[in-house]
Amino acid sequence: MMTLPAPGGGRQNGYGLGNSMSVARIKKNDMVIAIAGDNAGKTGKVLRVLPKKGKAVVQGLNMVKKAIRRSQAAPDGGFADREAPIDLSNLMPYDPDTKKGVRIRRVQEGDKTVRKSKASGKNLD
Repeated sequence: MMTLPAPGGGRQNGYGLGNSMSVARIKKNDMVIAIAGDNAGKTGKVLRVLPKKGKAVVQGLNMVKKAIRRSQAAPDGGFADREAPIDLSNLMPYDPDTKKGVRIRRVQEGDKTVRKSKASGKNLD
């Protein structure tokens, strides 16, 4: 018997596939902290967000070895470290002042909606 995915793309928190994604908590160039997995407690800058996969690539987090083929640029070949995507549910925006991950809220300032820390009220945008 085939099971159907849950409404909203089969993932919780709006990070599923398709058009049902909620407004992003985490954006490119944000500082984030990993809250789960092997990298829990480490911080880094978001290099790119993959919204359809519900993942982000973060500088210095989730490092994997990539095999490098021999070429003129790399005559010996070998292995290189690079960042692999990490699930958005394992990341939280990071506030360097409080040195913690923070939850965010959206506030209207004039005609713009900005992201603010719930704990300190600091603007994240």
